[in-house]
Amino acid sequence: MNWNRIVIKLGGAIILLFLMVLFPLGFVIERAFSQFYYQELQTEIEEQSSHFAKMMEASDNPQIPYMLEIMGEFSKTALYIVNAHGKIIVNSGIPGLKVGSSISNDELHTLSQGESIDKEYIGSVNNQRFRVFGTPIISQKQFYGGVFVVSSVKAIDKSLGKIRSTLWLSGIGAFFLAVAFTYLLSKKLSGPLIQMEQATRKIAKGDLETRISPPSKDEIGSLAQAINDLAVDLQKYHQSRSEFFSNISHELRTPMTSIEGYAKVLKEKLYESEGEKEHYLNIIHEEATRLTKMIGELFDLAKMGEGKIGFHFEWIDLSEVLDSAIQKTKWRAQKKKLAIEKNIESDLPFVYCDGDRMVQVFINLLDNAIRYTEQGQISIRMWKEKGIIKISIEDTGIGIPNKELSFIFERFYRVEKSRSREFGGTGLGLAIVKNLVEQQEGTIQAFSDEGKGTRFEIMFPISHEMKKEGEKKG
Repeated sequence: MNWNRIVIKLGGAIILLFLMVLFPLGFVIERAFSQFYYQELQTEIEEQSSHFAKMMEASDNPQIPYMLEIMGEFSKTALYIVNAHGKIIVNSGIPGLKVGSSISNDELHTLSQGESIDKEYIGSVNNQRFRVFGTPIISQKQFYGGVFVVSSVKAIDKSLGKIRSTLWLSGIGAFFLAVAFTYLLSKKLSGPLIQMEQATRKIAKGDLETRISPPSKDEIGSLAQAINDLAVDLQKYHQSRSEFFSNISHELRTPMTSIEGYAKVLKEKLYESEGEKEHYLNIIHEEATRLTKMIGELFDLAKMGEGKIGFHFEWIDLSEVLDSAIQKTKWRAQKKKLAIEKNIESDLPFVYCDGDRMVQVFINLLDNAIRYTEQGQISIRMWKEKGIIKISIEDTGIGIPNKELSFIFERFYRVEKSRSREFGGTGLGLAIVKNLVEQQEGTIQAFSDEGKGTRFEIMFPISHEMKKEGEKKG
């Protein structure tokens, strides 16, 4: 048997808890019955002893002890009476006590002080147990002896024995019922967990179509749904990754093929003029630049995945950073005859971030806008609004389908694969942008109207320190 199974562990825990409740409960019930019976017996013999002592105190008849003996035999009440010297003068049916024998000096002293005696007596025959209660006989402040009423506890012990047997039988029955109930309960509780464990193993082996039916609406059902969501995410990730490697292989092969082909033309001097040669060199340079950018994006993505990307934070003028990015991408816009409109609010506070990383963010967004815009303009705004610095980069390009807008910042995701191939790009830029912005305490959102254009909006909250830096700047 595998003792590490969750059914065994869960069942064992429930049974242990049951026993921890059952045994103390049985003990308390047994103690309650014992105390009740013994208290009833104690009260009875105490009342009888007190009653007989009062009868002797109220009578001067010397025969009264013997009359009490007859009354005890008639009422089946065992008693014995001692005189002022502690000598037994009457014994009504108590084995082991002889008339003429004496009680102990301690008992005699207790009675002479007007105090009662409560004790247990074990008879000489069969070691039978008795409860004994003695009451002093005192009349007109004169001590005359004591009356002891004795009652066997045999009947009580027998009753308690039956109660204990009943409790044991009930406990054993309850235990087996608890075992059956625990087995069913643990199977019911552990069944979904075992099913989820088997499902996760299938998912781990690559069977991403595996799904679990949530067994309930509690935490176990929530866990099952979480595993389903994980399988969906892994499936989407696996599909995106496969597409990414296919796309990146194509993207890398294209510039490498161009570089190799035109380098061969130049090496073998198959060009006809210096102008043609210059054209081939420009192509090689552009393809090498494109290749370098792709490798840089892959390198950044790898560092982000490992959490090793570094930042150099300082208070910077974000408008200057944006101007720098515009200057570096302006020639690409001019090449496609796209106008760049810039509207930057004056006297903006400094922002605590990494200037180089923000240049990378802006260049990625501007390149993206230029790549997917064939005519029109790129509009850039930076302004302050309700304690937030906002940067907007908007194009008049082909836009993004509404159904794909929520996925564009995911790694390996490319909008309309055929369109991505047409316009180029690796599908990594926006994932890198989102990561860089969020690691600098900013947020980024995308808004798009298919066929009309796309707007990316970056926001940085203005802190108290930012305001101070803005005042210094002013």
